[in-house]
Amino acid sequence: MTDGLNTIIYPVKDLDRAKALFGALLGVEPYADEPYYVGYKAAGQDVGLDPNGHSRGMTGPVPYWTVDDIRTRVAALVEAGAELVQDVQDVGGGKLIAFVKDADGNFVGLTQNPAS
Repeated sequence: MTDGLNTIIYPVKDLDRAKALFGALLGVEPYADEPYYVGYKAAGQDVGLDPNGHSRGMTGPVPYWTVDDIRTRVAALVEAGAELVQDVQDVGGGKLIAFVKDADGNFVGLTQNPAS
């Protein structure tokens, strides 16, 4: 089951320039500001900037669907024909992410929030 599309992550080459642009767009300060990731929360949406995204195969923004069981959902997507691009990994505090590519080359991201 999915809780909706709550996160989008952009691969960026110049993190400082991207921070200036998204700060101007969203009108908020980042909640996370690290050399490996910058994250914003605005209007119920989580927007991330990933300076390592291109090296991991991201060719554009990746929408992330929030799911209850990320491993089961990734397996179901692969069984349905998706190609695994990034297997499940913990990005801190128990938050899990993964992404796959569909037959048309579109990326589909999944995220699972830490257990309460």
